Amino acid sequence: MLRIGCHLSSAKGYVSMAEQAKVIGANTFQFFTRNPRGGSAKNINPEDVSEFLILAENQDITPILAHAPYTLNACSADPNVRDFAFRTMQDDLLRMEYTPGNFYNFHPGSHVKQGVDTGISFISQMLNEILRPEQSTTVLLETMAGKGSEIGGTFEELRQILDLIQYSECVGVCLDTCHIWDGGYDIVNHLDEVLMHFDQIIGLDRLKAIHLNDSQNPLGSHKDRHARLGEGYIGMEAFKRIINHPSLRNLPFYLETPNDLDGYAREIQMMRDAYIE
Repeated sequence: MLRIGCHLSSAKGYVSMAEQAKVIGANTFQFFTRNPRGGSAKNINPEDVSEFLILAENQDITPILAHAPYTLNACSADPNVRDFAFRTMQDDLLRMEYTPGNFYNFHPGSHVKQGVDTGISFISQMLNEILRPEQSTTVLLETMAGKGSEIGGTFEELRQILDLIQYSECVGVCLDTCHIWDGGYDIVNHLDEVLMHFDQIIGLDRLKAIHLNDSQNPLGSHKDRHARLGEGYIGMEAFKRIINHPSLRNLPFYLETPNDLDGYAREIQMMRDAYIE
């Protein structure tokens, strides 16, 4: 069964997201833990969570993917920014335990002229201070497009982070199709080879989720501009191969395309029609 959803607004709580998911035919979804451009987070409403857990079971919504705010930069040169990242992720992971057994995704960050090795050291240090073996949430490192001083633009950089984490069983990877395409991985013409390389460097067992996005830019542009499915340089035929690939078809897919709910509903149906049961 294809497990697919999109990014939904969390402004009205978990129940509202479950209701939105049902309307658009999704059986999973992604949401921001807090304002994506700021640091504030709404208080958890236990009644909302309890009702959501019932709805999620009835609607077979699983797993949900929480996305850290874009302002979280674990490897910034500014210690205050790194402290914000630490406090935000620590709080988010505590909040995630209200809905146990799900995913928390974050962008590794930008080293800002400090160098990749220093950036990786900061990221792994933060994770080692936050992660606990008893937590039920799996933290996901997102593959990035490699623009500027961004870390995570290569599989090797993510592997270096994973190698430095004490409780590495608590950490996986979210693969973004737009990002890796923009990063130079040709998933249109060489999907098998890209996945083989991922397996050799990171291990496919670490791959927990897919961000399903087309790209406004050609291969290797390092720009990170999402497009609707089939309207970019990756194209619909490649997405059909991606969702049906033996190594990927059982993973959850999350749309982050520039869409409203009706647009997401269309893309979800397009992918369902293309999925081979």
